[in-house]
Amino acid sequence: MKLDILAFGAHPDDVELGAGGILAVHSAAGKKLGIIDLTRGEMGTRGTPELRDEEAKEAGQILGCIIRENLAFSDGKIPTDHESQIKVAEIIRKYQPDVVLMNAPTDRHPDHGRASQLVEEACFLSGLHKLEVRSEFAGLSPWRPKQMYKYLQFYNLEPNLIVDITSGFEAKMAAIVAHKSQFYNPKSSEPETVIASKGFLDSVEARAMDWGRIIGTQYAEPLISVRHIGVENLLDLR
Repeated sequence: MKLDILAFGAHPDDVELGAGGILAVHSAAGKKLGIIDLTRGEMGTRGTPELRDEEAKEAGQILGCIIRENLAFSDGKIPTDHESQIKVAEIIRKYQPDVVLMNAPTDRHPDHGRASQLVEEACFLSGLHKLEVRSEFAGLSPWRPKQMYKYLQFYNLEPNLIVDITSGFEAKMAAIVAHKSQFYNPKSSEPETVIASKGFLDSVEARAMDWGRIIGTQYAEPLISVRHIGVENLLDLR
């Protein structure tokens, strides 16, 4: 199955928070999307891996994803070794995405930066004809995405591309709150975390509004491009 966009996240809910609006907008435009969670979020303070699996499934459906898979790497210590890169490269060959989205290059959670490195390097390896993959992936052709972008997360890094998500913002927020165990719930008896605080979801909207202000829209999400951005017609840009 070939996808237009494949988004990777270190943990379930990473993609929704960083690029959920982008996925919702492109899904509504008829593009084929998928999400790959690298871990089950088993080290998270709230919830269980099993509960988070169900929440991720629901969130992916809200965003219009055709597939959502989990590679079950260890939460809190996402590897960046060659064997792990091959596992991600196999997924890239399997779904042949034109665009790959991935975690921020550095962030409050160390897993985010490691996941970013892992996926970026796997995108390159996936295009090597002589890459040795596992037997069940041996028949897949080499594939390298045309575009690779890193979405912003906790830190305010400098982007070089900002995407209007106004039409997809409602779906983004619905997908985020589908991860019920992770966000604010006054009836929950579990410990409070940064993202489970009362004002966190308000900050998600405020941040999207601020990026939207910069490009003259209501809501937007920023991206860091792995490669230089090229265009033939300057009028295609805002």
